[in-house]
Amino acid sequence: MTATTAGNDRKPPAATTGGGGHPQRWLILGVICLAQLTVLLDNTVLSVAIPSLTRELDASTADIQWMINAYSLVQSGLLLTAGNAADRYGRKKMLITGLALFGIGSLAAGLAQSSAQLIAARAGMGVGGALLMTTTLAVVVQIFDDTERVKAIALWSTVSSLGFAAGPLLGGFVLDHFWWGAIFLINIPVAVIGLGAVAALVPESKHKQGDRPDLVGAVLSTIGMTAVVYAIISGPDHGWTSGQVLVSAALGAAVLAAFALWELRTPYPMLDMHFFRNQRFVGAVAGAILVAFGMTGSLFLLTQHLQFVLGYGPLDAGLRTVPLALTVVALNLTGAGARLLPRLGTPWTIAIGMALVAAGLAAIAVLGGAHGYGGMLLGLVVMGAGVALSMPAMANAIMSAIPPEKAGVGAGINGTLAEFGNGLGVAVLGAVLNSRFAALVSVSAASLPAALAAADGPAEKARISDAFATGLETSQLVGAVAVLAGGLLAAALLRRAERTDASVPGA
Repeated sequence: MTATTAGNDRKPPAATTGGGGHPQRWLILGVICLAQLTVLLDNTVLSVAIPSLTRELDASTADIQWMINAYSLVQSGLLLTAGNAADRYGRKKMLITGLALFGIGSLAAGLAQSSAQLIAARAGMGVGGALLMTTTLAVVVQIFDDTERVKAIALWSTVSSLGFAAGPLLGGFVLDHFWWGAIFLINIPVAVIGLGAVAALVPESKHKQGDRPDLVGAVLSTIGMTAVVYAIISGPDHGWTSGQVLVSAALGAAVLAAFALWELRTPYPMLDMHFFRNQRFVGAVAGAILVAFGMTGSLFLLTQHLQFVLGYGPLDAGLRTVPLALTVVALNLTGAGARLLPRLGTPWTIAIGMALVAAGLAAIAVLGGAHGYGGMLLGLVVMGAGVALSMPAMANAIMSAIPPEKAGVGAGINGTLAEFGNGLGVAVLGAVLNSRFAALVSVSAASLPAALAAADGPAEKARISDAFATGLETSQLVGAVAVLAGGLLAAALLRRAERTDASVPGA
């Protein structure tokens, strides 16, 4: 990166000093991680409130689905647009705007008197969430220099694992003591504190660009992403071959193709498609999608194994997935991955990390069936170690491959890739499970509980349960192979990019 390119971004003088970046960078990191944690908690916290919402708001199954999906759907669709807005109009401004919208949406959700009001409030929270998810990472890139940026991104990425684990647990605790609206109202003090801290501490930074806003690109990316994510979200409920899912997926693919063509032709693109010519960027993209694919898909399968095969309740099953998140948190808080990255280099760090993720998946598949939860525990810890190594390295690779004036767009790309990986993991590994299960037993039921309910006698139920466990093992092994292949591919592309850069004079 040349000094001229980096200079396109406005930074306070302290950000360029030799002390690692902005003098209050670690305090700022704590503030934005707290804001991000709140956003991530709301991805999962609502699941434990479903019985209360059904009872107190007289919500139908469709209402519940939209309460859950409105948030993630709006957030996913706006990630690229939000990142571009942060680059153009100021990351601090967009961070404040995101916190305000998220707080207002949380207040409206907590006081909602009907399903329609709650769905609308959740959609508003999704707009704030999109702004927060992109601006937090962009601010990290701005306030930390190269010597500490990897460690900072590792801590930033730790919040994702913590949010995944803490959401259902926090929701269960709140619902044991308060009414359902409290799970949203607890966001308000965090938003208020965050607003004050951001206003006082976070330096403003934006790209000094004179080009026009890419309104057409913003509309196309939002429609395309929303349609694709809707297809991914609705696939498990409506069936992947249903007209609703296929039409949504086809519309999304067509609009995203139109978006790519538009971005190539417009003189002021929201997303510079030439990023995809950068081998470092492409390698990090491949790895980011596949690590999200493996982790989300395997946890989707794991929760079914814990509940349907081993007989744990929803809360107990959730508690037994916590070791994965705790391993990620522990390793990143101690800075293990950040210390290894400079020694091993990005390609080796990603290769080793994703190999550990694959090994963890394989251990869960093989040992989980033979040794129950004890075997799964080993796999969860190994997976956590792999995620702690690979995810920060890939996020750093993506952000370092993009000019600093496009940090918001880079963060939007990072979040979008995670959404694609998550959806693909659930879709592909779920399809492998269903295919294997159907090949082993001839049942017409659409789920394991329905198949067990229709079974004739204990012997038939045991045979169905064994077939389901075998299907889980097969799908998790498929996930392990995919993650390992993706890690090797990402590492090879990144290594090739490093060699190309080293061979260019002055690179």
